[in-house]
Amino acid sequence: MILRGPDGEDERAAAAVEGALMGLFEPDKYRTVEKEERQIERLTLIASGADEGALKRGAERGRVVGESVNFTRDLANEPGAYMTPTIMAERAREIAEQFGLEFDVLEREQMEREGMGALLSVARGSDEPPKLIVLKYTPEGGGPQGGGAAAGDGKGELLALVGKGITFDTGGISLKPGENMELMKYDMTGGATVLGVMRAIAQLKPPIPVLGVVPSTENMPSGKATKPGDVVRAMNGKTIEVINTDAEGRLILADGVCYAKKLGATRVVDMATLTGAVSIALGDVNTGVLGTDQALIDELIAAGREVGEKFWQLPLDKEYTKQIKSDIADIKNVGGRKAGTITAAAFIKEFADGISWAHLDIAGTAWGDEAKPFRAKGPTGVAVRTLLRLIEHAADAAGK
Repeated sequence: MILRGPDGEDERAAAAVEGALMGLFEPDKYRTVEKEERQIERLTLIASGADEGALKRGAERGRVVGESVNFTRDLANEPGAYMTPTIMAERAREIAEQFGLEFDVLEREQMEREGMGALLSVARGSDEPPKLIVLKYTPEGGGPQGGGAAAGDGKGELLALVGKGITFDTGGISLKPGENMELMKYDMTGGATVLGVMRAIAQLKPPIPVLGVVPSTENMPSGKATKPGDVVRAMNGKTIEVINTDAEGRLILADGVCYAKKLGATRVVDMATLTGAVSIALGDVNTGVLGTDQALIDELIAAGREVGEKFWQLPLDKEYTKQIKSDIADIKNVGGRKAGTITAAAFIKEFADGISWAHLDIAGTAWGDEAKPFRAKGPTGVAVRTLLRLIEHAADAAGK
């Protein structure tokens, strides 16, 4: 790999290593024949007149980011039987132990005490217990704002990443068609993205605290499952009429965002394979982004542009909230056929009051049906690099 010029040497080195590692990923993990084994034994970066220290720093950063993107892709690629909420929580625990993050997981009984009726309503149909996974990164000394920011005591800002962790989505009682249902193993990609980002920042060590929250469950049909027309109560007390049990991601994110706020989050970015509508609107090229804080949305779009990931902002005017008003409860979990991606975001917005909030709908971009010259088919790891760049910029701003 040839790198030229003294400017941005660390960035070029990082990009080279990052790309080389991401190119190794293949989705054929469980194939026993005709399997292509890929590994890098040695990668040499050649740069004329370069700063060796900058190259080493960039190469190390590229290694961390590339490995963390592939970690996210590997989680998303796992069959539902091998990536239950319990297994996902265990993988998070392994990250915490290996890289020095704080770890916590809420079990069903704790969720009940917290009043997480939205998340638990989705979990009711499954024999697999739900988990609410929490990873915390606190820099040495607590960062520029001091240790209180990580604890959420109001002394400083705390960025939280909240990811949808539906480890398999049948649609529940509102059962999906059988065709392509096997792809619903990737419905936990938002959660996998959070774990991948937290894995990376634990090694990159930015000087600001970051919180990762992953509400995780299966969405299954059974005699215990939530039925269309049922009313459930979220953690913040809002009541929700469940019109369609296949609109479950926004239900678990509602309680996930509320819990992040309880832990002190002042800025929240949630990410989810949330709607089929976003694929109709934007295909597999742009990730949809919506929210209440234009500055945060602009930062995400700019960060994505820097790392080569595309985001397109959709509107979130107050008129869209009218579509999710319920006759029997405060809100309902679907708003009809019109503007499906926007009304899904409008639903989550109901639980993001009082904070800076942005929402990423990665349903169209988290999975690639075709291989690209630079990427295998299957899980893409989208948004991991963008979120890491966002955190880097936030760290730079905090240090000024």
